[in-house]
Amino acid sequence: MPGADVEVPVLIVGGGPVGLTARALLDRWGVPNLLVEKHRELSPFPRSRLVNVRSMEIFRQLGIAARIAADAFAPEYGRVRFRDTLYDPDFATAAMAGVHAPVPESPVVGTLTSQDRLEPILLAAAGGDVRFGAELVDLEEEPEGVLALVADRERGTRTRVRARYVLAADGANSTVRERLGIGTTGPGALGSFTTVVFDADLAHWCADQPAGVYFTAFGTFTPLYPDGGWAWFGATPGDAEHADWSGLVSRALGPGADVRADVVRVQHWSMSASVAERFARGRVLLAGDAAHAVPPIGGLGMNVGVADAHNLCWKLAGVLQGWAEPALLETYETERLPVALETLRQAVGNTQLLVQVQKLRNEHLRSGASASTPVELPWSERYFAQLGLVLGVAYHSGAVLTDHTGPPDSSGTEYVPTARPGHRMPHRWLGPDRSTLDACGEWFTLLTPDPARWEQQDTACWPLRVGILPGEHAGPDRLSPHGGALLVRPDGHIAARWDEPPSNGTTLRHALTALTSHAPAG
Repeated sequence: MPGADVEVPVLIVGGGPVGLTARALLDRWGVPNLLVEKHRELSPFPRSRLVNVRSMEIFRQLGIAARIAADAFAPEYGRVRFRDTLYDPDFATAAMAGVHAPVPESPVVGTLTSQDRLEPILLAAAGGDVRFGAELVDLEEEPEGVLALVADRERGTRTRVRARYVLAADGANSTVRERLGIGTTGPGALGSFTTVVFDADLAHWCADQPAGVYFTAFGTFTPLYPDGGWAWFGATPGDAEHADWSGLVSRALGPGADVRADVVRVQHWSMSASVAERFARGRVLLAGDAAHAVPPIGGLGMNVGVADAHNLCWKLAGVLQGWAEPALLETYETERLPVALETLRQAVGNTQLLVQVQKLRNEHLRSGASASTPVELPWSERYFAQLGLVLGVAYHSGAVLTDHTGPPDSSGTEYVPTARPGHRMPHRWLGPDRSTLDACGEWFTLLTPDPARWEQQDTACWPLRVGILPGEHAGPDRLSPHGGALLVRPDGHIAARWDEPPSNGTTLRHALTALTSHAPAG
C-alpha cells in the first residue's frame, strides 16, 4: 500500500463495548485514537447484559458508573430463576454475586443493563474520531507502525490509515485476527441460536419475582429495560427463514400463558467457545471477542473484554508517551491469555451446570415429586461461584515485582482479598465514598502510611502519585506494614510491595524501571 491519508497513534477496530472502553481509556490518557466500526451505527440489539463489579469499578474510574446504574435494573433483578415455563413457579433460583446486593469487597455493585443502552454511554465518554460504516479490509506492518486500509461501506471509498499500534476488538469473527493468521483453541462453535426481541405483558408472572434471567425448558427469557421489552433466545429452528417468530415465542411462554408476543427484531448468531493462540503480533493487539469467544452463560464475555482494555491501554499510553518501552506490551498477552483460558473454562462449566439443572429437574419430575418441590442447585448461592474469577485475577509477568511469598495465587472460585503483588488492589474505604481503588487513575499510585519517607524518591520520569494509607489499614495482615508501601499500577493491580521504608533514594526508581522496561537517561 502507498502512503497514508490519516496518521494516528492508535487505531481501534470495532465499536462494541470493548472498543468503546478502550477509546475512553486512551482518551483519559491523552492518547489520540481513531475507532472504525463496519456497521453504520451502534448495535440495536440488547446482547450482553451483565456488567459485573470489576467492569463497574473500571467505569467508576472513567466517571460513568453512576450513569450506567441510572439506566439499569434495580438490584433485585440480579437473580436467575428456573421454571418449567415462564408462568410456572420457580423450581430453583440463585442470586448473582455482586449484582443482587453489594459485596464488601468492592465500592460498587454490578448491574444489569442491555448493551444497546451501555454503548451510547461509552461512546459519549470520550471525544475523538469515530467512523461508522468503515471496515478494515487489509493491514500491513511497517518498521514504525501499521498501515491499514479502511473501506467506507456506503460510499465505496478507501482510506489508508497509518497507526503506531492497532487494537483489534472486532468480534469473534475478527478480520484482523484472520489477516494476522492467528489460530484459536477450544471447542469452537457450540451451535446456532436466535434472539427475538419482543413486547408482551408478562407482569402477571414476573412482577412479584423479578429476575435478570428466566431459564425455562422452552428457551431463556430476559427483561430488557426497566421501562419494558423482552428477549427470548433458544436454538435456531431448522427453517429459520420462514419461522413464525411471534408464534414460536408465544408457545415458548407456555401453554396457558395466552399472551401474544409482538416481535420487534430477530437476530441469528453462533455460540462459540475459543481463545486465540496469541493476543498480539507485532504492533497489532487483540482484545475482547477477537481474543476470546466466551459462551454467554454467567455473563463473563463482555466483562473479560473490558478488563483486557483496562490492562492494555495504560501500557500503550506508557510506550507512546515515552515512559515505558515496547517490551511492556509483551506483558499484555502474558497476563491476559491465562485469564481468557480460565474464563472460557468457567463459562463452559456454567453451561454444563445449566444442563445439569435441567437433568435434575427431569429426574425430579419422573420420580413423581410434586412440581412445586424445589430442586437443589449444583452450585452455591454465589451465582456460579465466579466472584473469585471477577475480582481475584492475579498477574505474573515482568510488569509485577513478585515478593518473597512466591507467585500470585490463582483466582479460584471464591474471592479472598490480598495485597500480594499481581493481585487487584483490595478495596478499603479511605473516606466518604472514596475507595483505595479511587486512588488509581492515569498514573502509578504509591499507598503508604508514611508518605514523607517516599516522596523524596526520584520518579520524575513516570506518572506517579503518593497517597496516604490510613493507619487502620496498615500493620499485620492489612494492606501494608507501617512504613512500607504498595505500588499500584494504573489498572489497579499491585505492582510491588515493600514491608519497610525505602533504604535509599532509588528504591522506587529501580522498581519503575523494571516494571516499565524503561531506564531514563541520566
